Amino acid sequence: MRLIEVFGLGKRPASELDYGGEARPPSGETETGSIGTRVFPGSGGPGVRREWWFHRPTGRWLVFERDTGTDRFLRQIPLAEVRRHAPA
Repeated sequence: MRLIEVFGLGKRPASELDYGGEARPPSGETETGSIGTRVFPGSGGPGVRREWWFHRPTGRWLVFERDTGTDRFLRQIPLAEVRRHAPA
């Protein structure tokens, strides 16, 4: 069973978490560019990404840094550092 360290809860089974998408800066904080760059800002390749994850048992949104190349969770990011509302 794959376990992921969650603040205040300890190691939790990965099956308790649902992927919510990449955590991106709010619209006003990105560089201007083509619409494609604003809508799809990621490179699409493997690398370290900040992502929203929903913890079903507590009903909380969490942000993790995850290496998409190895599928390894590196750390949980405090929500204050993300400065964006959780996805709906």
